[in-house]
Amino acid sequence: MFDIEIRRTFSAAHQLKGYDGDCKNLHGHNYNVIAVVRTNVLNDIGIALDFKKLKAALDEILDGYDHKNLSELPEYSEVNPTSEVMSRNIYRRLSSMLNDGTIKVYSIRIEESAGSACTYFEE
Repeated sequence: MFDIEIRRTFSAAHQLKGYDGDCKNLHGHNYNVIAVVRTNVLNDIGIALDFKKLKAALDEILDGYDHKNLSELPEYSEVNPTSEVMSRNIYRRLSSMLNDGTIKVYSIRIEESAGSACTYFEE
């Protein structure tokens, strides 16, 4: 089994409605996103998944978040854009773009600050 992993970054603001603390106020993070894709199949030249393809797919998703107020995006109108919710949303969107029977998105990890991260995966 092979795990293919990339790391991308984006900067965004958000606020957590209903939260009892400082995070109820608008604030920002420099997010790190780590995507892990799993497969046990290599193509005829020994590549599981071209890093360029994985980066392009994840960048397409993250471009909609970069330098935005996440709390104002339609996908977060009903729920706070927490690391938990964002990692699940990114996982599902990336899965719909890449999963093909041999390639499967395994996990999405979001680090919102040094030492604070959430990883989402589905079994």
